[in-house]
Amino acid sequence: MHEASLAGGVLQLVEDTARREGFARLIELRLEAGQLAGVDVRALRFALESLAPGTLLEGARIEIDEPPGQAWCLPCGQTVAIAQRGDACPACGGYQLQPTGGMELRVVDMRVSDD
Repeated sequence: MHEASLAGGVLQLVEDTARREGFARLIELRLEAGQLAGVDVRALRFALESLAPGTLLEGARIEIDEPPGQAWCLPCGQTVAIAQRGDACPACGGYQLQPTGGMELRVVDMRVSDD
């Protein structure tokens, strides 16, 4: 389950940011896990909640948005939405698609407190 490793990376990023920016408490964490990122969002949420006790994640509200996958279709020259790699272009049925979005796992923002 690589989501546990991803959750550890997110926690490390939060802790590094807290040291650098000087905040004491994380109130809300908002992540994006694109549909093409290969992340099981339920497993990631579970891993984050499992790591939370005794860390800055404890008590924080965690939101995980799942932006759709996007790709550029070479045959028809359009940007199209795709649910997974290997899907056909919904406009022309072609398979020459270059993914352009929905591949990231990233921290969008954090709401923090000094106390």
